[in-house]
Amino acid sequence: SILARTRGIPLLVGVAKEVLQENSKIVVLDTLNTAILNSCPNEQELTIANQLVAKREEELRVAQESSSLAATTSDGIQINCLANIGNINEAKIAAGNGAEGVGLFRTEFMFLESKEAPSEEMQFKEYSEINHVLGGKGFVIRTLDAGGDKKIPYITQVHEENPMLGVRGVRLCLANRELFKTQLRAILRTKAENIKVMIPMISKLSEYRAVKQIFEELKTELNVTTNIQLGIMVEVPSVAFMSEAFAKEVDFMSIGTNDLTQYVMAVDREHTELAKEVDHLHPAVLAAIAATARGAHKHDTSLSVCGLMASEKLAIPVLIGLGIKNLSMTVSAIPENKAFIRTLNFVKCKEIAYHCLSLPTAIEVREYLKNQFN
Repeated sequence: SILARTRGIPLLVGVAKEVLQENSKIVVLDTLNTAILNSCPNEQELTIANQLVAKREEELRVAQESSSLAATTSDGIQINCLANIGNINEAKIAAGNGAEGVGLFRTEFMFLESKEAPSEEMQFKEYSEINHVLGGKGFVIRTLDAGGDKKIPYITQVHEENPMLGVRGVRLCLANRELFKTQLRAILRTKAENIKVMIPMISKLSEYRAVKQIFEELKTELNVTTNIQLGIMVEVPSVAFMSEAFAKEVDFMSIGTNDLTQYVMAVDREHTELAKEVDHLHPAVLAAIAATARGAHKHDTSLSVCGLMASEKLAIPVLIGLGIKNLSMTVSAIPENKAFIRTLNFVKCKEIAYHCLSLPTAIEVREYLKNQFN
């Protein structure tokens, strides 16, 4: 699904096979990211669907033409629209779509596609080439985010009853230190100040401090004097609600709303029957984001959102209203979302965001936002 979103390819999952009958006509419309499925459309419905598709394609064409313009609200607040990427080709697309940099480079794809652990040289080459494509723009590299739903065959992992609550992200890296150090060395060797290192699945300060110690030791070993920042992903409620303590120590924070949402709601986002309950616009998730923003702003710590939420048009005014000015999104969503942001007013976004926090359900939040922006 990540690859499909990056390329702007429509993808429908979790549908009973009876719906997808051979030779049947199917219409799937995506209205503000809420899919409408019609498995047996009549001629009139097909005509309307084709008209909507043509209208959508024209909107995307216009947005693409203006993608190099800054995403500045009508009252002068600039929002940085960054890209989530997994390889150099996506970096090139991001640059062409007007991305102000990369807010998330998913390095796990490099590890998943290799039969053995990528060497330091291989990783150094990959990071350097992507950095060259970006031309000095911000480049956030997330260290290996494996474990849980991402199993890597050459990393020994014992069976876990609850893998999403087990050895994943930073826990896996600290348990495989040589692998982790190899990746950090490759990043540090770039000696590029626009590069930042982001650690996934942090849940307590002691984990960050352990990584920081390794990071500083490697900087000394490699004689790196450039200021390559070290930050964390906010994916676990413990970090969201202790963001002020983290903000005192980390260089930056980025909210990963995909995992944060499933942990706040205690629902597996890959579960066929329960996935529909995982909604990043639930007021409880918004409260966790608001708490993170308060902690970050108190210490003037840079904060971004890099989960799927940052790509959803309907959610963007809420994030901006909560004070988040760095949005890292799916590559294909950048032109349209930049155009949308230019129609927004920051003061109005604040009013909208805080009203959403007062609503009791995700359904009511979505209905309110649709009424505001339809």
